[in-house]
Amino acid sequence: MKKSLNGGKNSSPFRNRRRLAMSAPGGILQCPRCRFSWRGSDLFVAHVSNEPQRQRDEHVGNVFLVNSSQPLRASRISFERPPTLTRNLRMTLAYDSTRYVGWQVQPNGLSVQEVVTKAIKRASGEDVNLLSAGRTDSGVHALGQVASFKTDSKIPAEGFRKAIQNFLPDDIQLRDIAEVDLEFHATFSAKRKRYRYVIHNSRIHNPFLRTYVWHYHAALDSTAMHAAAQELIGRHDFRSFETNWPNKATSVRTVYELTIKRHRFCPLGFSTGDLPLVEDDAGDYIWIEIVANGFLYNMVRTIVGTLVPAGRGHYGPAEVRRIRDAMSRAEAGDTAPARGLYLVEVSYD
Repeated sequence: MKKSLNGGKNSSPFRNRRRLAMSAPGGILQCPRCRFSWRGSDLFVAHVSNEPQRQRDEHVGNVFLVNSSQPLRASRISFERPPTLTRNLRMTLAYDSTRYVGWQVQPNGLSVQEVVTKAIKRASGEDVNLLSAGRTDSGVHALGQVASFKTDSKIPAEGFRKAIQNFLPDDIQLRDIAEVDLEFHATFSAKRKRYRYVIHNSRIHNPFLRTYVWHYHAALDSTAMHAAAQELIGRHDFRSFETNWPNKATSVRTVYELTIKRHRFCPLGFSTGDLPLVEDDAGDYIWIEIVANGFLYNMVRTIVGTLVPAGRGHYGPAEVRRIRDAMSRAEAGDTAPARGLYLVEVSYD
């Protein structure tokens, strides 16, 4: 310890603590026991007492220990920070993406991820790394987006859901939240995803659904579309349906289900079980449902754009098979508008 800290016989403890404070770098700190403020980035002044455990709780980090009976003697000790309780929480969200640039944080506008992350901070005081099952694009909605984050908060799951929802806008709904294993990862733990695309196939446009469906006025044969779509079921290289290939390490994906049916109304239930799955050949809404182990950039929307000409009678299953095997985006159809697409469900089993 430097001579300047040992002072003379009549030096006061307060004055010497001030000298110690002035010699330390960094911002202003304050002792939680005595409220004495000093400067220092990682230095805390601790007073000797008969309560060593309490003293440890109050002074964490690199500590200067100043003996109250002999205030001019000082020695350096260190304490470890107490361990924190880390939890992993899984969320299921529904959102209307009309006014957002998509899920992922972007420099050019407001994203769903940004809004949800800020809501978590307001509810818990923590800055979290929010992971998601998929990065939906601008205008693509979600009925069952899954996200996860790690937290040291002790707030119960249901209490967390209510607290976060309190800070979310009306177009984002936190459906549920649950504690999961620390190894769970919303992105990499996903096994299957279900997307739904809705076409309003009518000569009359519904203005109230303009941001939730693709209005297509020409008549479409949904049965022909379904037959052509079966050529895409199975494990294939889907680069013909990927925008700006390559975006991933591989463009091989497995499609487990691809169905096309008509409905009398626009079905927007949270899951398949919420909906009355009654086919209606006279219905105006064509509902395209696709389940796969993963999706490429714009894959679903390009598949829809490729199946629409099949519904117009321009070609059949053989042409869709040829497009699939060509492995060229130029061979596939147009990219359907984002507004008709929904991330319905993510499976982790």
